[in-house]
Amino acid sequence: MKIKHLILAFGGASLLAACNLDEYPYGFYSEDNFYKTEADAESAVNYIYDAINYIEYSRSIVFLGDMNTDDMEPKGDAAAANKELDGWKINNFKTNTTLGNFYKYSYITINRANAVIKKVPGMNIDEGRRNRFLGEAYFMRAYSYFNLARNFGCVPVHTTPVETLEDTAVPAAESLDAMWKLVIEDFKTAGTLLPFFAAPETGRADRAAAYGMLAKAYLYIASAKESLMAKAYLTIASSKEHNVHRYTEMRREPRIMYDSAAYWAGKVVRDYKNVYDFDTNLRDIYDVDKPTGPEHIFIMSMDRTGESEGQYSKISKMYLPYVSGATIYLKQGDSDQMVPTHDGWGEYRTALSFYDAFASGDRRHDWLIVDKVYDAAGNVVASTADGKLNYPFCRKFIDPNFSGDKTSTRPYLLRYSDVALTYAEAAGPTVKAYELVNFIRNRAGLGDLEPGLDKETFRERVMDERRFELAFEGNRCYDLRRWNRLHTDIAEAKGQGLSAEQMVFYPIPSVESDLNPNL
Repeated sequence: MKIKHLILAFGGASLLAACNLDEYPYGFYSEDNFYKTEADAESAVNYIYDAINYIEYSRSIVFLGDMNTDDMEPKGDAAAANKELDGWKINNFKTNTTLGNFYKYSYITINRANAVIKKVPGMNIDEGRRNRFLGEAYFMRAYSYFNLARNFGCVPVHTTPVETLEDTAVPAAESLDAMWKLVIEDFKTAGTLLPFFAAPETGRADRAAAYGMLAKAYLYIASAKESLMAKAYLTIASSKEHNVHRYTEMRREPRIMYDSAAYWAGKVVRDYKNVYDFDTNLRDIYDVDKPTGPEHIFIMSMDRTGESEGQYSKISKMYLPYVSGATIYLKQGDSDQMVPTHDGWGEYRTALSFYDAFASGDRRHDWLIVDKVYDAAGNVVASTADGKLNYPFCRKFIDPNFSGDKTSTRPYLLRYSDVALTYAEAAGPTVKAYELVNFIRNRAGLGDLEPGLDKETFRERVMDERRFELAFEGNRCYDLRRWNRLHTDIAEAKGQGLSAEQMVFYPIPSVESDLNPNL
């Protein structure tokens, strides 16, 4: 259920400053006319989730997670802000509109979550439902701060709703320890309050989602600090190990962070296999009509029946190239079956260097990246070989039952395979870690990982596997950042001589910092 009668809640100083300062901020729930019934509380929770469905937020997942690496590239006439991110034009980042929108909608999510956390505990409703609603609010607050911390480092911390202009002028967290402590505590609180779903629910989080994200947070810290210490931030743990700028100042030890990441990821891969597990069919993971498949721990709720963009999706149009303006057909794996799709705008392009980096026979290359399209009779109508396709494109986001521009294609926010690889990286070369990595490789048509690897080499192999398994799902840049490799692995950065320190965080957008005297 959507809340359509409420005006957008404010997310930051810029939003409040845009209104008449003689007026009270609007867009917040009133104690007099809301939070009276269980249906009110559920509507308020849906309103939290709704904030990340906005176009500006959902598209920034790609531009901040994949497009700014060497695995993808924008089209030649892409918006200036997106070309700036792809080219690491760091002098323009404070005014970059894509960064500004991502920051803004993150705080809109946080503010809506804070309203639920403030109001729902005092409601006279069923205790189990109340706990679930609160758990979802804590989860979404943690999810937003997790992404803000990975991109901007220490940001302003709001744990109560913004209700006056003065409420916006809070300082940033005093340290990365304080920033990540909030993320960890909120995910843990969510895990204690949330139920474990008997079956996945599209667009909503349960206890497994909270524990999976908690594992990713610990991993990020560990790898970041370790990479900096050893070479000069995967989740919390790995960033510290790899000596990522500012993560070396954290008091948390990489070994403890890795152990914590393995513990929480292990709970998901071991304790919840009756609901979440590997999908044995690679193509089924990306079947838009199977959003409750075993891989999908947390996924956006977009559907082709929605009334406006955000409720439905145009994500497929971004990946697909323009061919003829008519229906085109794609081959299903190595079979002769064809499925229809519309063609698109060619915004999100696969880099040829990445396309060529897959091992021979990898189905994630052969089945999920397209170099030729067909007509209904199975005849090739365009290909990269004849030049009618100017790039091989990702087909993870297609909807054969599209309705005009409306599709049910959704970002994959947390997959079982991501949690499994998080466990493997954190645990190192254990029997269970090898088992998880080898399943992913075997499903892709590859052989087992070589046995007997030392911990450092094994983690390097897991990083490689993450690159190919999670391609186009918004993870690559964060993996490189927590391993302290953005400045060495991205051509645009090397060409400009950018340092690790220059690339570890984006600056807080000037539209926010100019209006907050405490930043």
